[in-house]
Amino acid sequence: MADQPTGPVSAPAQTGHMLERARWAARAFASYSQGDVDRIVRAVADVAHANAQKYAEWAVKETGFGVVEHKVRKNQACSRGLLDTYAGQDFVTPRVRVDDKIVEVPRPAGVVLALTPSTNPVATVFFKVILALMTRNAVVVSPHPMAKECCHDAAQLLARAAVEAGAPDGIVQSVAEPTIPLVESLMGDQRTNVILATGGTGVVRAAYGSGNPAIGVGPGNVPVLVDASADVRAAAQRLVESKAFDNSVLCTNESVLVVEQAVADRLVREMERAGAAVLGPDDAQRLRDYMFPYGRLNVDVVGKDASWIAQQAGIRVGPRTKVLVAPFEVAVPEEPLTHEKLSPVLGMIRVPDAVTGIATARAIVRIAGAGHSAAIHSSDPATVMRYAAEVPVLRVSVNVGNSTGSSGLDTNLAPTMTIGTGFVGRSALGENLQPKHLVNWTRIAYNSDPAEAMPAYGGLSPWRDHHDPVPAYPLASNDDRGLDGLDQRGAHVDALVDRIGARTGGATSGDDAAFREQVRRLVVEELSHLIKG
Repeated sequence: MADQPTGPVSAPAQTGHMLERARWAARAFASYSQGDVDRIVRAVADVAHANAQKYAEWAVKETGFGVVEHKVRKNQACSRGLLDTYAGQDFVTPRVRVDDKIVEVPRPAGVVLALTPSTNPVATVFFKVILALMTRNAVVVSPHPMAKECCHDAAQLLARAAVEAGAPDGIVQSVAEPTIPLVESLMGDQRTNVILATGGTGVVRAAYGSGNPAIGVGPGNVPVLVDASADVRAAAQRLVESKAFDNSVLCTNESVLVVEQAVADRLVREMERAGAAVLGPDDAQRLRDYMFPYGRLNVDVVGKDASWIAQQAGIRVGPRTKVLVAPFEVAVPEEPLTHEKLSPVLGMIRVPDAVTGIATARAIVRIAGAGHSAAIHSSDPATVMRYAAEVPVLRVSVNVGNSTGSSGLDTNLAPTMTIGTGFVGRSALGENLQPKHLVNWTRIAYNSDPAEAMPAYGGLSPWRDHHDPVPAYPLASNDDRGLDGLDQRGAHVDALVDRIGARTGGATSGDDAAFREQVRRLVVEELSHLIKG
């Protein structure tokens, strides 16, 4: 149901098959009511939540990244957690603005291509599929090759749940064997309406260069400032927990700790009590040499635990060490510890005061991570405000671990696995990705002259409830049997005509046969275009 064709099929042929099915499903789904959408989304979220543990274990086993219990939390947050977050929000029913004399009719994007990463694989599949379904879109999941098995299986599970709840067949599909030609073909095809690109810089740039609308994200490199007014013990505990969360594979994890000198020694002691190992100069250099052997991050460290990294670098730490803290002196691009690490390794620099700390955090973000996020532990609102104004990021979490803060798990930001970095980060999205970003609104605007009345639209909707079975996808776009194949599928065509007649209330008795023949001719013509395409 959610698989791509098997066997030696070319990338364009696979693309055509998947996207034509998705386009057909999206057209059908676009007529569903809010009640239908609620039923389908709940069914999908429930099955995702029930399998959160299974896919957390599978993702860690397949990729070697992260911590199972933390991935369980992310999977749960991106399933039923999304239902709780958006409960009561309606992306389906027309909105009537009486005072403005405007009626807004929702228009789904259509076919969403969801590129998912290896670091947060199944959580991102859950997240993007549910957002697409909330807004009546079809979605094609293209997983990272390192996580293709768990992601493909998860997408198939969600697809079955959606169809069993009444969604059109093909509403959720997945690429079983992702290849560069296939993904490029999916991104560049005109039947793809929008690309959701979560992954490395290369993937995001390819999405933006595809010629189709794309919502991409920039890299993170989060500075965290601890000023003299902070609750030092609480800050230390939160920092260690956040940095150890899923072994720092979330792009929101803290990368560089900037601490005011007045509280630096106390913060170090508290972090050590919480499970951090603060390294001396020699061990910090050994860590640099191992993690950045040629000035670039050694990807072997991504998602690994702190004690494993220390062992590989020749550093002796306790077996229960959660985080490695490596001090450095100057925040410049040539210092490897100022760059993103995607591992439980935290650079640390001391500053004389909060003003210098803000300037240092700004320097860190200018090296990498513009537009992404930053954190601060402080009880001084003036410092927090200045920090947010001067550091070029679009989300600042306060007195909370940033791994779960900026991603919306421990704050009231929208929970997300896709962080928009806005104009400063070369992204089309400046917020955490939300359902509202996958729907446009057609606006019916009446004459503003008070003498020109707008009629009542309350309760009107162009959609209807779907309680009857959904017809099967009528014809694969790569079916090579020609127009004769339409006769073999005549039953499908007749069933569609019957459904259309019932939906419109039929025609008058004298015109019924002509009406049915006209509709049948239109359906056959549509299918013939699919074959020729």
